[in-house]
Amino acid sequence: MLSVVIPTLDVADTLAATVRSVADADEVVVVDGGSSDGTPALAISLGAKVVSAPRGRGIQLAQGVRVAQGEWLLLLHADTRLAPGWREAAPPENCAGYFRFALDSDDPLARQLERLVAWRCRLFALPYGDQGLLIHRDLLQQVGGIKPLPLMEDVDLVRRLGHQRLIPLDIAATTSAEKWRREGWYRRSLRNIGCLTLYFAGVPPRTIARLYG
Repeated sequence: MLSVVIPTLDVADTLAATVRSVADADEVVVVDGGSSDGTPALAISLGAKVVSAPRGRGIQLAQGVRVAQGEWLLLLHADTRLAPGWREAAPPENCAGYFRFALDSDDPLARQLERLVAWRCRLFALPYGDQGLLIHRDLLQQVGGIKPLPLMEDVDLVRRLGHQRLIPLDIAATTSAEKWRREGWYRRSLRNIGCLTLYFAGVPPRTIARLYG
């Protein structure tokens, strides 16, 4: 059995496409952090199981994993759609798989960012949460589960998994480029780099979350 766990907060504009892209899953668990735009009702109408948790992606994911019934877990952002064939690309049980980062934009800067993300993953084994993570429950428990962090929970988890247990899956995970369009391609990317730099410097994720809002 395979369960998809999706943390949400006011994502009614993207959630339907995300849930439909993982229709091959046995179960979809939406963990809402207090939406005011009808996200929980939409998730229910899409056939998802909906639970609530305090706001914070790590907190929400950890709650979703507790509720989910599947032996396999797909941790997925609410604005990310997987291409067909994603389930058949599952890694061995002793490894976790992440998908190929893509953006739903024709802007040349989107292609540049996709190449930079691919380079980061190859060199540093640092896929982010918007690439999805397909992992067996036993392996997740073995490395200590998902920490209830307000952000950087994805980096924390893949660092504990380590390079040898991370496998790239050649299936596109297409994420909405709205945040980059709204904030600016360079500004958004620099913001992400700033968060990562502070995290590796030992700044607590809660402090980083306050700094970057």
